[in-house]
Amino acid sequence: MARVLVLLSVVPVSLLVNQGRASDNQRLFNNAVIRVQHLHQLAAKMINDFEDSLLPEERRQLSKIFPLSFCNSDYIEAPTGKDETQKSSMLKLLRISFRLIESWEYPSQTLSGTVSNSLTAGNPNQITEKLADLKMGINVLIKGSLDGQPNIDDNDSLPLPFEDFYLTMGENNLRESFRLLACFKKDMHKVETYLRVANCRRSLDSNCTL
Repeated sequence: MARVLVLLSVVPVSLLVNQGRASDNQRLFNNAVIRVQHLHQLAAKMINDFEDSLLPEERRQLSKIFPLSFCNSDYIEAPTGKDETQKSSMLKLLRISFRLIESWEYPSQTLSGTVSNSLTAGNPNQITEKLADLKMGINVLIKGSLDGQPNIDDNDSLPLPFEDFYLTMGENNLRESFRLLACFKKDMHKVETYLRVANCRRSLDSNCTL
């Protein structure tokens, strides 16, 4: 009888532990989404401020450049559209998000020198720090999804694509400065989308629409 009571008492405890883990995981996901939303908004504000500082003719020229330009992060294998994104697993989306954020940690040091605005005033490393915090949070989510299994990712064998390109370009190069900001905004939008869908995937919701 005592043995039965012990077994019965263990069941509620295990349920509470699982519920606690699920709650912590949800909180981590929510924090990650909020952080990348802020970075995406920051990127949009920076590029808008940059465009506002240009002459009308300069804006017209740059608007023709970026749609045809290539972001170096395009080397990172990622879903190419909404359908592919929605079909991707939670773990795959988390790994791609991690890789995209990691690829911007180093070149983000040049972002504060590309535009002059209040967003980076007083703390030129603000963006780099936010990226590092987000990368750490995504890494925790990946480890939780693996449940002790080794983290094997095809993208891990690829070199980070940005270091030589963005850090060697001149700060006064209008075209490359615009490209840097536009690519940063594009990639933060990608990560925001991937994390939203990954968060939906963990709830086993088949209707993770974009």
